[in-house]
Amino acid sequence: QVQLVESGGGLVQAGGSLNLSCAASVSISSFYVLNWYRQAPGKQRELVAHINSGGYTNYADSVKGRFTISRDAVKNTLCLQMNSLKPEDTAVYYCNGLSGSGGSWGLGTQVTVSS
Repeated sequence: QVQLVESGGGLVQAGGSLNLSCAASVSISSFYVLNWYRQAPGKQRELVAHINSGGYTNYADSVKGRFTISRDAVKNTLCLQMNSLKPEDTAVYYCNGLSGSGGSWGLGTQVTVSS
């Protein structure tokens, strides 16, 4: 069973930054696709950022130019650098990955941006 564990969430003022990490129980390089999703209260879970095994990245329009997804093979983690945070970025952020073992989800980390 592949395990993913998010960390790095917290409370930050608007305009601030946070760096989320997702530690994997297997090699991060074994994933075909890795994603960050988020879910705000009363809203559906939405895809925030995506990276595939070739390094191709894609972002939701709402975070383009502010968020950066990356993989750290040394630390075996998936990262999400979030800059210029806005109150509307407040949500629980989830790490998701697709590997030969199927799809896996972390339990999430709370990000709260105050105005």
